[in-house]
Amino acid sequence: MNPPPVATREIAREERFNIVWTQELNDVFADVAPYYDRANYIASLGLWGYFLRQFMATVDIRPGEKVLDVCAGTNAIGIALLKREPTLEVHAIDRSAEMQKVGGQVAERQGFRIQSVINDVHTLPYPDNSFDVVTLQFASRHLRIRRVAQEIRRVLKPGGRFFHSDMLRPANGTVEQLYYAYLRFCLWFTGFLFRSGQPALNCKDYFIQALQMFYSAQELNDMLEDVGFSDVTHKTVFYGMLGFHRAVKPVAG
Repeated sequence: MNPPPVATREIAREERFNIVWTQELNDVFADVAPYYDRANYIASLGLWGYFLRQFMATVDIRPGEKVLDVCAGTNAIGIALLKREPTLEVHAIDRSAEMQKVGGQVAERQGFRIQSVINDVHTLPYPDNSFDVVTLQFASRHLRIRRVAQEIRRVLKPGGRFFHSDMLRPANGTVEQLYYAYLRFCLWFTGFLFRSGQPALNCKDYFIQALQMFYSAQELNDMLEDVGFSDVTHKTVFYGMLGFHRAVKPVAG
């Protein structure tokens, strides 16, 4: 499947996936929440911690800063940030109460406090210029990402930094096809191993299609610049299968 042109990509993604996004994903993440981290560890062949460390290496934070983790899931990012800098004020937002319940339990066991809000991230319930840092990891494929990027820019303080990580659409066609073949196997294997419920099993095709219609690293870079971020940079690993972006809200504007 060739994705539509970048200029119409968001319209095409919403038309294709609106029903899944609005009616099905909540049930999927409620189903997978208890084993989400373990499934990712297995699907990544034990590299899940490496991916987290690679992303965290791109994140610069300072003592006392106010941080928002968007689509926080099981709070892996918030916990990693607090381990590095315990003086941070960390907020988490996610639409899945079940994922945040697991994340809250994990944080509490490790002695960390993360302020959690359950809400649709397309409309962030925070005033303008609220946060020094915003993070978003492994969720953009399931979002109207341009709209979310605009909201993230709005709630960042001038000079604030946005850090993003997700699976991306590789620019190389051969790598892309091998990537999808491996992901199809992983979805089948983890579904079998953890006895996934019907909501998750019904979305196996969607998870591949969402990547096929997503962005390459450079396309996402360009989109962030287009919505008003500056100093946008990125790096990729595994031939563009995974990307890390950093962007800044301009001090003026």
